[in-house]
Amino acid sequence: MPAPASQPPVRLVLDTSDPRPPVKLEYAQTQQVAPIPLPHELKVHPTHPGGENALLTFVGTATTLIEWRGLRLMTDPNFLNAADTVHLIPGVKSKRLTNPSLPLNQVPPVHFILLSHYHEDHFDKLVEDRLRRHIPIITNSHAERHLTTSQYKHDPYTAVTALATWQTANITAGEAALDITAMPAKHVRPGVREIINNVLHVLPPTNGWMLELKGDPPYRIYITGGTIMYEDLHDIPDKYPHIDLMLLYLGGTSLPDPKLPLLTTTMDANRGIALMNMVKPDVTIPIHYDDYDAFRSPLEDFQHKVMHAGLEDRVVYLSRGGQYSFKV
Repeated sequence: MPAPASQPPVRLVLDTSDPRPPVKLEYAQTQQVAPIPLPHELKVHPTHPGGENALLTFVGTATTLIEWRGLRLMTDPNFLNAADTVHLIPGVKSKRLTNPSLPLNQVPPVHFILLSHYHEDHFDKLVEDRLRRHIPIITNSHAERHLTTSQYKHDPYTAVTALATWQTANITAGEAALDITAMPAKHVRPGVREIINNVLHVLPPTNGWMLELKGDPPYRIYITGGTIMYEDLHDIPDKYPHIDLMLLYLGGTSLPDPKLPLLTTTMDANRGIALMNMVKPDVTIPIHYDDYDAFRSPLEDFQHKVMHAGLEDRVVYLSRGGQYSFKV
């Protein structure tokens, strides 16, 4: 069925000449205790390499840097170190098991942030405290409210744009032009559980994203966000019959604990394969799979399913710090 009608597009003009780092000045000038950045690996299209002019770097969890024509964006910034904990739902915390590939104060200038949802494993307290308040952030209305209103912030963010599902932001950033459209995503399946969650506000609403980099033809990147498989995702291939790259959030996040998985809020290996078969991206890069002890479905499960499905030439695996160079 066709995707629902969307709200009018939002138009944003971003300054790519701004040399400032994404953190506040006082944190950019201090040395953050963090591991030495992992060595980088550079990968290209598994079957059709050549002409690469854009770059994706996997930092860890769901944090990536995407660079093209002088524009650099960052997804879901999470820069806690191994053994740090995040709050997931009331009474439940999760421990980080890995380190990011670089510390927050070593991140180069970022021109905007894509935030799928307001959850500590996607926007941790360190990030929330140290980011510059004027850095542009694109997210959903729930996150915007928490980031910009004095009810929640004594030092609110000032450049947050909220997109409703299927709403688009038309972005001009120096020599780069792109559209970003909010994609459907949910942590909780529609029905009784979702009604209860909406009343109790246990899990926040979440978004996926479709990026269309304005090349000839446009290059599409589908960022799934932390979502389960549910009916509305079927609208995506109807609206976007060709997708060049999918960043697939996996992990099978299980609450309250992987040993007592009463609720799974992100895709496991089986559902990741199902989404690949439904959306049919040219290349898939799995992320968000082993960084927290709430993740029940490891990358090895997905790799096994990929081999069984004969999809090895459609998947690129990146370690933290690894990079994928592609042609727009």
